Amino acid sequence: METRSSKRRRIAQILENEANSAIDRISDLPDDVLHQILFLVPIKCVAQMSVLSKRWKLLWSTFPDLDFTTLNPFDISSKNLKFSNHEKQKNHSLDSTPMDFITQVLSVRDKHSDIRVLCFRGGLGFSRLNSLFRSAIKHNVRELDIEVTTSVTKDDYFNFPRCVIGSESLRVLKLKSGFRLPPSSIMRDGFQSLHTLSLSLVILYNQPYLSDLFSESSFPLLKNLHLDMCFGLKYLHVGCRGLKDLSLDKCFQLHGLDISCAKLEKMRVTSSFDAYSKKSWVRINAPKLEHLFWQHNAVSDTTVFEQSNFLREAYVGFFAMKGAIGMDKVHSVNSFLSGLSHAGSMVLESQTIEILSNKNFFIPPFRNLKSLELNIGFSKSNVRGLACLFRSSLMLHTLIMKIIKDYKIEKKQWNSGLWDMTSIEEEQYWESQIPSLMSFLEHLKVVKIHRFFECESEVTLAMFLLKHGKALEEMILCAGRCNGDTLRRQKIRSQMMGFSWASSNVKLAFH
Repeated sequence: METRSSKRRRIAQILENEANSAIDRISDLPDDVLHQILFLVPIKCVAQMSVLSKRWKLLWSTFPDLDFTTLNPFDISSKNLKFSNHEKQKNHSLDSTPMDFITQVLSVRDKHSDIRVLCFRGGLGFSRLNSLFRSAIKHNVRELDIEVTTSVTKDDYFNFPRCVIGSESLRVLKLKSGFRLPPSSIMRDGFQSLHTLSLSLVILYNQPYLSDLFSESSFPLLKNLHLDMCFGLKYLHVGCRGLKDLSLDKCFQLHGLDISCAKLEKMRVTSSFDAYSKKSWVRINAPKLEHLFWQHNAVSDTTVFEQSNFLREAYVGFFAMKGAIGMDKVHSVNSFLSGLSHAGSMVLESQTIEILSNKNFFIPPFRNLKSLELNIGFSKSNVRGLACLFRSSLMLHTLIMKIIKDYKIEKKQWNSGLWDMTSIEEEQYWESQIPSLMSFLEHLKVVKIHRFFECESEVTLAMFLLKHGKALEEMILCAGRCNGDTLRRQKIRSQMMGFSWASSNVKLAFH
């Protein structure tokens, strides 16, 4: 498959050959079409083409999409860029650094030509970075995507460029580096036209409470918000009414999260919250939420999650320190899952199921849930959590279980934990749950278990579903990697196949 860089080089060669040919057909194309073509070419090549004719020079000076991420910092000089003598004299400082090339490009630009997109990746001093921002804003830039390499400590940062706050043209701002936000009172007066904001590596030790920044008045048109690695952030409130997509990643010190967005459709929160905090909390009010991704977040002490009737899919994975699950956190998880009661599809991580195994746990029914995927460390301690989930999954159609095991101990535990027809403790437990599992057993049609080892808990559950699944049509058991007693495993499979034929018309397959 052709890579993006090779495609750009090929297109650049085609353009240069056409431009130098006796019949120049490309130059007759409209400016907009040529700009679209040139966007596929490395920007250094576009600059070199500007010397071919006045037509190409004009195209270069009005080129709206400045993607400087294609620059090779070791291959930029005035010798190979072929600028005109007048342009070289205009910038005596031109040397081999990417920023000098960028300065040259912006200095020869038509002052009446706006910039649609400006992208940059690399190391840059704070003063030159601010100069880059000012030049872009001066040309009414619509999209800024800047990633600057710098160290991130409490004392090493740069201030957020204030020139972008009042920009009326800016629609998309993506900024990644170690920077500090100005006071909320200043931020609230700008960003009236912004619809996408992505901030990464933000220093917030001096203002850890963002309670009034992301509001309707500050960001009236904001639709997409991504915050990543906000150091020092303890409290975040997001109340933009028009927001549709929210992403929050690696905010490890977060204590409180308050989301109140009437139009929010997608929310992704990963690796956030302080696991050692004793007063953490979550409040979510997103009545139109459709997609939720909540992964590896420390369990908060309290949760208020208003139900969304539009929820299609949810991925939930909690994280808790060993022995740190008290009743407050159990109730918090319960409240969180209650907010997912209208989900159509759900994936739960292993530690979430361990929390569900608490004897005091109860989940309101998931009346719309059709597909449930469980990433589970299968053991006797999780049986209660599974029963709790099945009891609440009234209309479930498909159950997928991906068994997580430590391969280093699999071989040691395999024979001792292997299912035996005389092991009846778990079988009796599942049989005792039949009255409360009637709706689940009457609707379940497909079961698929990955890394099936024929161990006691796994086989007992599979046999129970084969025996009592009234609507069950298919069960697929994908074998796990194990060097145990192959003959014994084959015997167990034969017993299961015979049981499926005798008790139902289920299609049972071992993969």
